[in-house]
Amino acid sequence: MAIEKPQWKELFSEVVTSGLCTGCAACVVACPHDVLDYETANGVYKPWHLDIDGGRDNCTHGETGCTLCTRACPRFRNWESEIDTHKFARERTDDEVYGIGDVLLAKSTDESILDNGQDGGVVSTLLIYALENDIIDAALVSGLEGDGTTWRAEPRVATTRQDVLDTAKSRYTYSANLLAYPKAVEGGAERIALVGMGCMASAPGVMQSRKAGKIARRLGFTIGLLCSKTFDDAIFEELFEAKYNIKRADIKKMNIKGVFQIWTNDGEFHEVPLKEAHAFTREGCTHCPDFAAEHADISTGGIGAFGDWTLVIVRTDKGRELMNALKEKGLIETRPGDDDPGAVALLHKLAQLSRKRWPVEANPGPRRIPVTSN
Repeated sequence: MAIEKPQWKELFSEVVTSGLCTGCAACVVACPHDVLDYETANGVYKPWHLDIDGGRDNCTHGETGCTLCTRACPRFRNWESEIDTHKFARERTDDEVYGIGDVLLAKSTDESILDNGQDGGVVSTLLIYALENDIIDAALVSGLEGDGTTWRAEPRVATTRQDVLDTAKSRYTYSANLLAYPKAVEGGAERIALVGMGCMASAPGVMQSRKAGKIARRLGFTIGLLCSKTFDDAIFEELFEAKYNIKRADIKKMNIKGVFQIWTNDGEFHEVPLKEAHAFTREGCTHCPDFAAEHADISTGGIGAFGDWTLVIVRTDKGRELMNALKEKGLIETRPGDDDPGAVALLHKLAQLSRKRWPVEANPGPRRIPVTSN
């Protein structure tokens, strides 16, 4: 009996065109033959196969045994259980709806990071420390193109403190940060951190569990961002400007705290109801079951009552070692997650809602009947 070697043909039918594709671009950067590209125009955010090799739905390299695209995909077949087992040596229990890990609150003690970053500045602090203490060579992050006035997010490589500070703050349009991987490698990086939402945060784990070669080894640390959804770039003109007269070039900062919060360069503050933004939800988010970046080493987000603190889920030994080092050196303050029970309850609620998105018919999928917190 022949051993199945699933390749682009299966990935195309089971993920890319089935609605499960999140657009993380892991398959694109893992492809050793450069026959996959990435589409961002018109809100697509998906990989596609170049016509020079096998056509849209098949790959001649796959027909001769190449399987790296399916080994890199964090939504292909039994991805969740495989990554859980690889990273945590067990599958999660049904009540671990936001994944395996310990919840705490943290914030940077560096006022310049707090002023420049989002919420508690923990992600910036983590990256700066790791870069300056020879833990990583580079980080894959997102920044704003050009002078920032377009508010179009793009993948970036951060190798210095200034790079990290320049790419701080949240963007709510999508950036497939993995696409910066080739540039990081060209610059000589061998120990690379990835910052991204759950769809991206699962990619290193699945590559490692499926033995996807050098890329799996290099992506050695992952910081996940809590995320319910991202939005298509059209939201700027078709909602913010058309209805609220907020031009993208005038936006200074954005956040989501139950509503879209927008600060403009003239000092004004605006709130846009989230229900008005739903129409601009990126297609890749509609079936994503992972609010809490369940396979990151450390997951972070700004939910809860304390707006200047970051909710942190520490998931792995690597994550614990780094957080302990930051605390011992006085670079962060921490407090128990139970100090903000509302944040923990909201974490459970949003994780439950996201897990229900996974289609029942998807194989085999992470969809479970979650335990509801009281």
